[in-house]
Amino acid sequence: MEEVAKEYEEKLNKKIIANLLASIPEKTSKEKIREIFEKTAEVYENSKADPGECIGLIAAQSVGEPGTQMVLNTFHFSGVSEMNVTMGLPRIIEILDATKNISTPMMEIYLKKQSDDAEELKKLLRRIKEVKLKDVASEFSINIADFTITVSLDEQKLEELQLAAPQVSKTISKVSKASSVKTEKNSLVIKMPEKESLNILYKQKEKLKEAHVGGIKGIKQVLLVKRDEEYIILTAGSNLKAISELEEIDLTRTTSNDVHEIANIFGIEAGRQAIINELVKVIESQGLKVDLRHIMLIADTMCVSGDVKGITRYGVVSEKSSVLARASFETPIKHIIRASIVGEEDKLKSVIENVMLNQPVPIGTGLPGLVTKITK
Repeated sequence: MEEVAKEYEEKLNKKIIANLLASIPEKTSKEKIREIFEKTAEVYENSKADPGECIGLIAAQSVGEPGTQMVLNTFHFSGVSEMNVTMGLPRIIEILDATKNISTPMMEIYLKKQSDDAEELKKLLRRIKEVKLKDVASEFSINIADFTITVSLDEQKLEELQLAAPQVSKTISKVSKASSVKTEKNSLVIKMPEKESLNILYKQKEKLKEAHVGGIKGIKQVLLVKRDEEYIILTAGSNLKAISELEEIDLTRTTSNDVHEIANIFGIEAGRQAIINELVKVIESQGLKVDLRHIMLIADTMCVSGDVKGITRYGVVSEKSSVLARASFETPIKHIIRASIVGEEDKLKSVIENVMLNQPVPIGTGLPGLVTKITK
């Protein structure tokens, strides 16, 4: 088997050869092994793109055509009002535009050790879910004479979330403009600077309601689900950096649907893979099929510069070297005026600019050039 494999080292790549060696039974005859390798080499050669083939156009058509059949829907988790996931065409647009603030960020959190202890799992969920001051307060009141805001804390809720009044007080003093924060029994008395107007005092009260006092910032809701004999935590909201600090979390499998967050924390290669995974997930959820190589080409184009850039005039299009190619997408006058001011030169190396000037395009049969000596 090894002998036959060596013969095909130049025709097939190492990964394909390794997969074949692992899959072929040991007692297979040499002739049969050679036949398998020959057939694989034939399929592999036919799957390659020809030199000069318009792979970008084919990829765009292959993703765009099924995209017209997509449903504009949002997936909703039953029983939890905050848990929605944008799917279909709106999600595809979010991914391809590399939107930084996506409509429904979420995470799938995997645990290092599986436990059936319900109380232990509940404690972990409480540590993950974000707690705002309004979640542990029973009443907010304003004293106009003293310029103070009094927050009555709910003892039961504090106990459930394993928080204490002094702890909440310390957090509030850091995030508010208060001149002092005092704890009186189960109330916080927040003294505001007297130079503030009554309108600002009211705004401060509303702002205090949204103050983060516990859990992980940005995680609005958590849901424990069982998948393939193990528990997974689904979250509405994403904060991979903070989640990574928890000992119980298996960071090697924990993912977010926020491509930028993954790229910032794990690097551009992880960001590229996140784009591929998210696009495949949306396309397959709609019952459609697109060849993975088209999706990989789109992901490569978005990440080739080292940052995740959307297929927009501010992203991928802005990096094109050709003035005419940039002008053909959006805001043509702006690009042409800017190029003329700095005396920019267009080498006419790509497709769009040659189509605009009615010249042969450098693809397919237009790619090779004829070099000959002309005799006088």
